[in-house]
Amino acid sequence: MKRLFDFIFSFLGLIFLSPVFLITGLLIRCKLGSPIIFKQQRPGMYGKSFNVYKFRSMTDERDEKGELLPDHVRLTKFGQLLRKLSLDELPQLFNVLKGDISLVGPRPLLIEYLELYTPEQARRHEVRPGITGWAQVNGRNAILWEEKFKLDVWYVDNRSFWLDMKILFMTVHKVFKSEGISQNGHVTIEKFRGTHQKDSMQERRV
Repeated sequence: MKRLFDFIFSFLGLIFLSPVFLITGLLIRCKLGSPIIFKQQRPGMYGKSFNVYKFRSMTDERDEKGELLPDHVRLTKFGQLLRKLSLDELPQLFNVLKGDISLVGPRPLLIEYLELYTPEQARRHEVRPGITGWAQVNGRNAILWEEKFKLDVWYVDNRSFWLDMKILFMTVHKVFKSEGISQNGHVTIEKFRGTHQKDSMQERRV
């Protein structure tokens, strides 16, 4: 039932939102250049990798060594607006249509994080990742990684059709209020470096 709902909703969403896709794509092409779509490998269900699609929100500015400048430098005001309105997430409807992800589930993070999870945190990969999830409507990027993973695992253990509906409605509310877009001092959120590493650092400080 969940997969059928995902397929129908994403198919209709791509049709009805096609004008938004077109306008957003043209603006990105004019303000940020090509490519319009940002593609990156992320781990999906059971850690199997797939290419996630997002609208580009940063420039390709590089230093004299040819390395990309920090995110906060490359993220323009236009890119910030895309993220604030969550328009950069729209191309993930193609991922939902393909079955890579679901509308609702733990957010697909970076491949490099897989080896950093505790066994409990890794349980977030027991289900398909999602465009939005329980952690997104309960703090998004404003909460600590450990809190986020606890919320993800709670979703895995308590998932249901009605919980998904609740999360979707809460997501719309959060988008309009623009809550939890970034962590203090960061463009989005500080990189996850592993719970054990963080605990060890705290012990050394004590």
